[in-house]
Amino acid sequence: MNQFNFNDDDDSQLKQLITMLPDNYAVVYRKDGRVRINKVGLSFTALFFGILPAWFRGDWYNIFCMLGIEAGLTMLYSFLTGSDLATASYQLGIFFNFLWCGLYNLMYFRHSQSSGYKPYDDRSAQLLKQHRYYR
Repeated sequence: MNQFNFNDDDDSQLKQLITMLPDNYAVVYRKDGRVRINKVGLSFTALFFGILPAWFRGDWYNIFCMLGIEAGLTMLYSFLTGSDLATASYQLGIFFNFLWCGLYNLMYFRHSQSSGYKPYDDRSAQLLKQHRYYR
């Protein structure tokens, strides 16, 4: 599946698109032709919208990881403070948004790597290794 409708034989259109990307964006691809272009670093969309960026990307694995972490920490906080779950969830909401702001893009690229995605070019590979997104 080629989501950008590029010709499979000629990737010059993709190379042209890559030259227009900001320096903090990396391009990864899979052998079946799928390409992902995403930011490396803080996810400000996760800061403002929580887990919704993962939902819009169709990143189900990380959605369930994030929801599991949120549920576990909310229950622990509720137990330790004696508050009900709704209050604990409300009180921890901003904390979780800051947590996902710092970690979501890392989680996304690490899961992409385990799904078979590899850096498209040397610039993307260097950027991902520099930020320790790829092992």
